[in-house]
Parts: sequence; C-alpha cells; structure tokens
Amino acid sequence: MVSLFCHFLSHHVGSRIYSIRFVKVMGERFTALSVNHPLGHYLDALYYTEYYYTFIGISQLIIALLLLIPRTALLGALMYFPIILNICILAYAVRFEGTRITTLMVLANLYLLCWDYNRIKYILPFKQVKEDDYSAGKKPLSNKFPFLFFGCVVAMIATVIFINQFLYDIRPGNSLDECINGCAGNSNPKACEEFCDCIYNQGKPFHECLIEYNKAKAKGTNQ
Repeated sequence: MVSLFCHFLSHHVGSRIYSIRFVKVMGERFTALSVNHPLGHYLDALYYTEYYYTFIGISQLIIALLLLIPRTALLGALMYFPIILNICILAYAVRFEGTRITTLMVLANLYLLCWDYNRIKYILPFKQVKEDDYSAGKKPLSNKFPFLFFGCVVAMIATVIFINQFLYDIRPGNSLDECINGCAGNSNPKACEEFCDCIYNQGKPFHECLIEYNKAKAKGTNQ
C-alpha cells in the first residue's frame, strides 16, 4: 500500500510538472500574475531571458518524464528537489498564495527520496550501517493497512494548511481585487488597502510596500 502511494506521488508530481512547464518549452508565459506583483515581476523578467527560459522548461520537462517512469523516478526526484525547494522559498519570500502547494510538493519530493534511501545512502555523508546488521534488524512487511502512515500524511497536510493560514497577516494576493478583498479580515483595513495600492497601482518593490504597511499599522495601533 505504501509502495502504491509512492508511485502515486511520483506520477502526480511528474504530471503536474509536465502540465505546467510545457508552456515554457512553447515560449509562452505560464502565469497571469500582474507585472507589479512581486512574483509576477520576477517571472516576467525570467520570460525575457530568451533561450534560458526555454532551457528551464526543457529541463523540467525531462525531470517530469523521469518521474513518470518507475525505473528513473529516483533520478527525477533527485533532480527536482533543489528546483522545488528553490520555488518554495521564493513563494514564501514574496508571500505568494501558492506557499501551501509548493510546501506539499517539497514534502512529496522528500518522501520519494526517503523511500529510496537504501539506493542513495552511499552518496550521503553519514556513517553507513553494515548490510548484515541492517538485514538482521529488518522487520518483515505487514499486510495490514498502514493507518498510522496515512494518518500522519493527512495530519501533515492539515498542518501545512493551518500554519500558512496564520503565517502572515497580509499577502499581496494574485490580483488587486483579491488583495483588497483580503483587507476585510485585516486588523487595519486602511493600511491593508494602501499596501495593495502600493503593490499594484504604484508598482513599488514588495519590501518597500511592506515597510509602509508596518508603519501605517503601528501608527494606527498607537492612535
């Protein structure tokens, strides 16, 4: 059952990469984010790097195909891990709405690597356990449904969603309307709306808008 879950993860990650990155190979934008959005600004600049943009798309397409083939899934997971980790950190840095999915993609990739630990442990800088000792302490596989394992998977997904819900008091959203709609639940709606205006209408850098927001919020609290 756990093995089937591993194959499902591999195919899910691979198919998701394939569907998203194919547009890069075709030389098209793969996002509708505004250029003034902090992540949209980055992706727009990346789009204009010409064949480097296409190179990234082809590389990720190859990784997707490797993940979809069971024999090469481990190689695909090894190649994709630094890429998805970089994307995940970037999403958190600009407070992108996709932090949840990128975090889950990182965890899925980590699971694939852990599943094949016996194949990659020889290149890791850790003290290796002798094969005889490992075989002696290895427990036989059980045919019982792994309730504990899948319970932990569900709990981890719920934890990622819960933490991301309260991690930031403000996010730029994916559009001006989405950003302003999120101001209703903010402790300082006016400061939130000014933040949205700073991002989308004034086109200022994200960190400058965030500084102005924090100042306006502090000023509102002191009044």
